[in-house]
Amino acid sequence: MTKPAFLGHGVGLRRPHVERVLSDEPVSVEWFEVISENYMDVGGRPRQTLLSVRERFPVVLHGVSLSIGSTDPLSEDYLTHLAALANEIEPAFLSDHLCFTGVGGHTAHDLLPMPYTEEALDHVVSRVQRVMERLRRPFALENPSSYVSFAVSELREEEFLAEVARRTGCGILLDVNNVYVSSVNHRFDPKAYLAALPQGAIWQLHLAGHSRLEGGGGNPDEPMLLDTHDHEVPEPVWELYEETLRLFGEVSTLVEWDDHIPEWGVLEAQRDEASRRASLRGDAGVAA
Repeated sequence: MTKPAFLGHGVGLRRPHVERVLSDEPVSVEWFEVISENYMDVGGRPRQTLLSVRERFPVVLHGVSLSIGSTDPLSEDYLTHLAALANEIEPAFLSDHLCFTGVGGHTAHDLLPMPYTEEALDHVVSRVQRVMERLRRPFALENPSSYVSFAVSELREEEFLAEVARRTGCGILLDVNNVYVSSVNHRFDPKAYLAALPQGAIWQLHLAGHSRLEGGGGNPDEPMLLDTHDHEVPEPVWELYEETLRLFGEVSTLVEWDDHIPEWGVLEAQRDEASRRASLRGDAGVAA
């Protein structure tokens, strides 16, 4: 699929900020991402609020329960409701995660990691193709944060994700924070991860804060990082963001903040910092 137009620098739309977003006061935020499941098959005031935001700003629908990596059949009911929402909202594109959220009809309410094998790759590719055929809209997959890996994996995560994009034409929602979190937890080079991704396939970036759990991996001398989205973007993630811009050029960027949600000004300042750092890159990045 054709890469969607550059949206600028946005934030996730959260309930405490809706009134401010829809007020007459200007905002620097250029677009919003919303959690698809919060608005699927929902009417009344929530739906009207979303429509009001959409009248003023571009919106991306971001899902958390497609379960693209599960061995359970894709939920046709889920896709029907998602397609109906997309038809009404007209998002710039839709996205979800490279993970599974349940199996055997049970839902874990978490983004669970997959084994990166050739068999799993064929499975995911066929399911992404089905989703794209069903939605008939641009669709992207996000790299997850992870805390365990599978001994049977034959590919690195970045190789797996890149191959899914190449075979299906879907985009990549590159979560820079997740790359950093996983690089610490699994002790790999995050810059090498970025360098393995294909030019032109990076449609969006996520930035967020994470938490540090000392000895969380079982070794008291080594921390585990948790993708908590509950405070400001830390400097190592900002630095990796700058490297991402150097490699891929101008990419629509969004700041996520999902817990301990701050006042609007704090979130907007994080968005402004992303924009500032992008502007400092100038023409140094490679056009994607």
